[in-house]
Amino acid sequence: MSKKKGAIRLEQYKVTGMSCATCSAQVEKAVSGVPGVTTCSVSLLTNSMGVEGTASPEQIIAAVKKAGYGAEKKGTDGAGSAQSGKNMALEYEDMLKDRETPALRRRLIASLVLLVPLMYVSMGHMMWDWPLPSFFDGNHIAMGLVQLLFTIAIMVINKKFFVNGWNGLIHRAPNMDTLVALGSGASFVYSLYALFAMTDAQVHGNADAVMAYMHEFYFESAAMILTLITVGKMLEARSKGKTTDALKSLMKLAPKTATLIRGGREVEVGIDQVRIGDIFAVRPGENIPVDGTVVEGHSAVNESALTGESIPVDKEVGDQVSAATVNQSGYLKCKATRVGEDTTLSQIIQMVSDAAATKAPIAKIADKVSGVFVPTVIMIAVITMIVWLLAGQTVGFALARGISVLVISCPCALGLATPVAIMVGNGMGAKNGIMFKTAVSLEEAGKVQIVALDKTGTITSGEPKVTDICPLDGHSEDELLDVAYGLEQKSEHPLARAIIELAKERKLLEKEISDFQAVPGNGLTGIRESKKLAGGNLKFIQKNADVSPEAEQKAQAFSGEGKTPLFFSVDSELIGVIAVADVIKEDSPRAVKELQNMGIQVVMLTGDNERTARSIGAQAGVDEVIAGVLPEGKESVIRTLKKKGKVAMVGDGINDAPALTRADMGIAIGAGTDIAIDAADIVLMKSRLSDVPASIRLSRATLRNIHQNLFWAFFYNCIGIPLAAGVFIPVLGWQLNPMFGAAAMGLSSFCVVTNALRLNIFSVYDARRDKKIKTKRAKEKKEMERTMKINGMMCGHCSGRVKKVLEALPEVDEAIVSHETGTAVVKLNAEISDEVLKSTVEAQEYEVVSVE
Repeated sequence: MSKKKGAIRLEQYKVTGMSCATCSAQVEKAVSGVPGVTTCSVSLLTNSMGVEGTASPEQIIAAVKKAGYGAEKKGTDGAGSAQSGKNMALEYEDMLKDRETPALRRRLIASLVLLVPLMYVSMGHMMWDWPLPSFFDGNHIAMGLVQLLFTIAIMVINKKFFVNGWNGLIHRAPNMDTLVALGSGASFVYSLYALFAMTDAQVHGNADAVMAYMHEFYFESAAMILTLITVGKMLEARSKGKTTDALKSLMKLAPKTATLIRGGREVEVGIDQVRIGDIFAVRPGENIPVDGTVVEGHSAVNESALTGESIPVDKEVGDQVSAATVNQSGYLKCKATRVGEDTTLSQIIQMVSDAAATKAPIAKIADKVSGVFVPTVIMIAVITMIVWLLAGQTVGFALARGISVLVISCPCALGLATPVAIMVGNGMGAKNGIMFKTAVSLEEAGKVQIVALDKTGTITSGEPKVTDICPLDGHSEDELLDVAYGLEQKSEHPLARAIIELAKERKLLEKEISDFQAVPGNGLTGIRESKKLAGGNLKFIQKNADVSPEAEQKAQAFSGEGKTPLFFSVDSELIGVIAVADVIKEDSPRAVKELQNMGIQVVMLTGDNERTARSIGAQAGVDEVIAGVLPEGKESVIRTLKKKGKVAMVGDGINDAPALTRADMGIAIGAGTDIAIDAADIVLMKSRLSDVPASIRLSRATLRNIHQNLFWAFFYNCIGIPLAAGVFIPVLGWQLNPMFGAAAMGLSSFCVVTNALRLNIFSVYDARRDKKIKTKRAKEKKEMERTMKINGMMCGHCSGRVKKVLEALPEVDEAIVSHETGTAVVKLNAEISDEVLKSTVEAQEYEVVSVE
């Protein structure tokens, strides 16, 4: 998998004039040829292009224009100059605005208004003898001229097909518009010839020829092709617009103004005027304008826009707030810390936009086909006409078959198969707080075979909590906690915070402690109300009080569960034990189980000792625990795991960044550090482990959808083109009218986009349909086992002897030998020839019958 970590930033461009996959392939080919461009991916869906490299924007835009299309860098005005202070969300919202559907709707209405009378004259009167004004009685030339005028008007309305198609031919890059223009144009030109020939026949009084040429008119086909393709394009554009709904709704959350505190007064300013360090006010019900820190007030803030979590989060002085979240109850004053494109919202929009601008590996299949599709179709159409003419058919019949081939062929369905699914999948991810940085990460996440989880902050909450309060006989819980609180309130140790937090929850009063002393790594002592208080580990407390065997056993039991026991005494009398631990998150066991149900091996990495690590691992239900891993050692563990299969690393800290980068798929918990988030391929905004299986589930659903789209696109063309060419006429008598071919072409893209939209109803947290994927690893594991049939083993001693010599081979992990069945199942860690295994056993004077 190609990683963008540390690479040159992806620059994005708007591209105009593209109508199908062939167009996007041509733009990509042109820009990829520019010196200094390392990668280029063009999205037909969003009419955008992502470019990495050292080439200047001027060179890239010039290459696009040379290919026959238009381009401008995002974040610039039409002339190419940088826009100052433009809000990123507003820019992307403007970019994704659906301008195509209204324009296509206007074209379609105008085309239909003219098509109805054209069809009435050409089909209604001639086929069903519908009445016409008396002026047309016997005047076939007038009927032909009326059809000609209506058709020309429809062609002018839909001139875009001809302009784009002609440009494609000039630049030797024919596209879908070229096919439509050729099909419609050929129908029109042949009908025009028939009209002139009919006029000549009428001048010379040849009535039979006049009627014959009358039936050679294809004006209605030329007009109907353009109209039906426009219907399809409008449906496609409307559906394409819906694929970006999730992203658009995110962008609409971006506040347009902020209320700043200047000179003690509240002043409303545009969002682009807010600077780092400004103090801004947020009233209840208002959106927070930029990222900041609360400096005054407290409130509940709804962060569902960013995290998908509907429960409001309490905020007080010192807490962080994010742009686009909603202040629900109190009045807040905050200090701006991140503005413009640095806010969390802008970064999310940037991630989704980058993902849309990049290309998934699976899209390369369609790209290769699209590159040669249109020229191949034109060649097939020409060959079709020649074959039918040679078979003795009329020019009109042969032309109809050729036109059908041109108009039924659809490179758009191929080009849209992948990007529409990627865009909807990304939108679904963003809606649920799962951010895929690239299209590659969305595709590859579903192929993960091993998930390595960092313990602290990923499986556990990362903050110690009091798990057990065990007072000894004669003492109460409140008394024990009161003593512990009195000592710990002056301590700065992380475990102290857990006791202080619980004491505050229970509203215990602070009592003055004198002569306070902290013994690093051991414990605390102090005097309160003339009584000596002590607290700490077992070794420390034994110097201050007698510890009963029962209390020691309780402490050992806590240690075995991964908890830290803290002993407390008053005047040399032990009063109880409090256990503190970094507790596992509520959803961690369920998330691990879901991953395992998907056929994924779950490994936990931690720097804790083996005993504590195994306790946490057992609670979470992981398959393997790797304890005693130093921060710098995580990367080498991932390197080792990668030998077994595709690995995803999930972490949140600075020390996780190298491992996240080394893994095939790096997944950062959103509440973690910026460094971890930068190093990852997927960012989980909610910091919940259940989002890991959800992201893999979404990836698999998106990949399934892409496969369905590609199958439909290939199947449609594989069946449609032979049908249009008339291959089935001699066998089944199936003959396709060019108008039905045009309708099929228009609907094919619509079907692909509609199928992708089904992802919008996919539930990323529904584990009921999870399936274990069949991986190469499972196959390889089977191949790394050999079963030997052995004659001559008579007893347990014989089987033990064979087992010993086989396991002495470095390539053999284990040999399971049975003299009763006469077999030896050999488990290997590396390749070894059957001959070596056979000779090893036969050297002990046993006969090897077979090795399977």
